[in-house]
Order: sequence, then C-alpha cells, then structure tokens
Amino acid sequence: MAAGALDVGDEERGVARVLAALVGDADRRRSTRGVATLPARFSLQELRSRLRRERIFEDPSRLLLRLRRRGLLEELPDARAERAFTVPAPDLLREMLLGESVREALPEGAYGPVPDEGAEIRSMDAEFLARLREVLEHRLEETIEFGRTFTVQSLAAYFRGLFGETLSLDPILSLLQQYALVDVPLVAPTGRATGSTGFHLALFGPAGTGKTFAIDDLIRGNPRSSVPAHGLPGRNRYCGGITPVQFLRVGAFYTGRTFNFIVPEFNDWFKYRGMVEPLKLVMEQREVKWETTFGTVGPYTFHSFFSVNYNVRTGSAADYWTTVADPNFAALEDRMLLRFHAMTRERFRAVEQSAERLELGALDFALAEPIRDHLTLLHAIQSRHPLVSGRFQSKPVRLPRTLYDRLRGVTEKALNRSEQPVFSPRLRSRAVRIAAAAALVAQFASEEESLPIGEAEAELAERFYSEEIRTREGRRGSAA
Repeated sequence: MAAGALDVGDEERGVARVLAALVGDADRRRSTRGVATLPARFSLQELRSRLRRERIFEDPSRLLLRLRRRGLLEELPDARAERAFTVPAPDLLREMLLGESVREALPEGAYGPVPDEGAEIRSMDAEFLARLREVLEHRLEETIEFGRTFTVQSLAAYFRGLFGETLSLDPILSLLQQYALVDVPLVAPTGRATGSTGFHLALFGPAGTGKTFAIDDLIRGNPRSSVPAHGLPGRNRYCGGITPVQFLRVGAFYTGRTFNFIVPEFNDWFKYRGMVEPLKLVMEQREVKWETTFGTVGPYTFHSFFSVNYNVRTGSAADYWTTVADPNFAALEDRMLLRFHAMTRERFRAVEQSAERLELGALDFALAEPIRDHLTLLHAIQSRHPLVSGRFQSKPVRLPRTLYDRLRGVTEKALNRSEQPVFSPRLRSRAVRIAAAAALVAQFASEEESLPIGEAEAELAERFYSEEIRTREGRRGSAA
C-alpha cells in the first residue's frame, strides 16, 4: 500500500501529524521497555490530550474509523477501560499519515528553501525495501550462513587488513553505528531495559585524518574512488548541503522514524545564531520546538541519529584545549560518542599509505556486499519489518556486570595517573554502547533469546575507552 494512498483532508492534516507522532512514541516506548513481541498501543485520551496541547480542535474519530477499516489500527475490546488502539504496522501507518501533512504545518519561505523531504524519505524507503527483497528472494540462506560466522572480530580483521591497525577503529565504529541504528533495548542483569543501542558518532580533529572517509565514503560508497557502500541501504540521509535551519524544518518529517544523518561539517552548524539549544534537544531526542519572529517549527521528537565530522585545527595542544573549552563543543562531548583524531606522524603515514593503496587499486573490499546484506536483514528483523515479521526473532542486548567491572579498571588506572581527570564519566557510557552494538553483529551466531556481550565485544569497548583517555591525557601533557 503506497504512503499517499490515504486520503487526508485539509481539516485532518493536523490530526494526522499528531497521530503519527503519538504512534512513533508508542512504538519507541514499547521497544525500549523490552516488550518487542507486543504491538504498539495508544489511548484515545492520549491523542485528544496532544491535540489540545497543539491547539488542534478537529475530532479525530473519523480518521480513526477509516484507519480501523483499513486494518491499520485495531481497537482493544475491553469495554471497562478507556478506548485504546493497537498498531500492527507502525512504520507503514506513520508513512501514510505523514505524506505531506508535516509540510503543511511549517511556515513556507520563512527559513529558506527546504528539500522535498517527503520524496527523499520515500526514495530511501524504496532503496531499503528493494535491498531487503533481494536478500529474501535471492540471498537469504547465504546471508544467514554469513551471519553465523560473522562477528565483531571478523569486522575488525577486515578493516585492519584494509587500513592497518592505526586507522581501523574509525571504520569499525562507523559500521557499528549502522548496526546500532535499529536501537534495540539494553537489558540490565535485573531484567529491566535501561537504554538502547543507538548512538551519535562524532569524529573530531583536523582535516586530512580520514574522518569523512569513515562516516561517508565507506557508508554510502564513493564511485569516483571505487569505494563500495558498506552501510545500511536507505537509512543514511546525507546533509552536506543543508543548513541547520533547514535541518530543523525537515527533522519533523522523521518523527517516529530512525535514520542516520551524515553531516560532514557539523561545527559549521553551531556557528548559526540560536542553533545551539535546538541542536542539543535534537541530539538528546527530546521534544523540539523552535520559535522565531517568522513562525514556529514543531513541536516534534527526533528519533534519528548523527554521524558527523567536527573539524578543528588542533595543530597544537593549545588548539585542542581551546576547542574543548568551547561551550558549543561541550554539546558534542556530552551527547555523542566522540573520537579524537590527532595528526601524528604515525597517523599521517597511515593515511598516506591507505590513500596510495586506494589510488593504485590495491584495496579489496571483498566483504562490502555481504556486510550490506547482513545489515539489511538484521535491521529488518530487529525493527520487525512486515516482510520478516514472524519468521525471525528480534533480540535485545544483555548488559553484563563484568563489562562495567572491566571498564572501571580502566577508569581507576587513569585516576591513579592524575588527580584531575581529563575525561567525562560519560565516556564510559559511550564505551558500553560500542560493546552493545558489537553484540548485534552476532545476531545469527547466537541461539539465545537476548544477545550477550562477550570477550571480543568487551575488548573493543575497552580499547576505545583506553585510547580516548590516553589521547586526552597526551594533549594535556603537551600543553603543559
């Protein structure tokens, strides 16, 4: 059923937009609470409350009735309770509701031209669906067999073979973020869901250290240099030509959806007056409402993620600490998985050698297509896509106490070296996200109902945590 097949009248566009946001929040609530086998649900009272809050006074009953007749909503039969509905296919319902309704809610021309984001999303959805159908119809057994032996160790070995030890962690993190986009629950030893896998990724440092290659060329592919795409098809939105003002407008189209936004010059976004606070809200996935003298954008909740470059000079330790002390930069430090790139002699040589091998055609990206198939199938399973629903089991990631004990050991060693830590406690939380994302890679290698974090996943998290602490310590030592 096409997204535009639902006839939403002018008087119902506001209702459709609010209902789409409510369905998205209900679906996310269900997912993060570890009840992936139950359908998303909402009550009529919740819907009416949101409509009143946005000063939309149309009666939603007619739209709800049409959606029930199409099978997009199912009313719960318990007459003793308030009227409530379940949503069998939340993504499909949101796509049909949002069509062009969000665009109607935005003041035209107030903030400059805006891309046709509805068409952009439909194009990306079509790309993902086409790849998923190819896998299911032609490469299903092959992909599952690949997944049974493919682990984060395999991924690390692949990138070490391509780029060497010095550069390998960046593409590993970039690919792990692609796996983590499905945003499955993280389950504590008590059985409670205490978070989810998705994370923002920021590569920070001077130009020429390989940041763009890791977050863009490797993910979306670069035909000019013969680099094949390794990332998730149809779920990466490139934002190279979009201003932050335009982004805040188009972000409303992604209510209840999870995509990755690739921003090659994220530091430029913070230079726009008034952008810091709304961008913080976006990164925190809180409700965004942006008001200016020209009008209001939102409120909406942004459930997607970023992979970005934050370009600075950092030619000296003084440059580094000037950047870190910038309040705008602190927004990244607090909300994103931040990896620092120093242009050392070792890194310079590694980048030069990697570029030389690429230009001479000596890099063999043999696993690009199998990894993309694996990512596509795993994402469909974990997000309960209708084409695979019931055929495979979605799984949360299980957090072990041993991982925290291991990372605490790294913390203590760093604290023993200095009475004044140069890193935030949030850095350890980012390391935990890396371990959880790495566990997702082994979806088909594990028969358990939840995915465990084993030795290899913990070792990768420890490596990231240790390297980032050492980098910060080294820059402070240079400054001294």
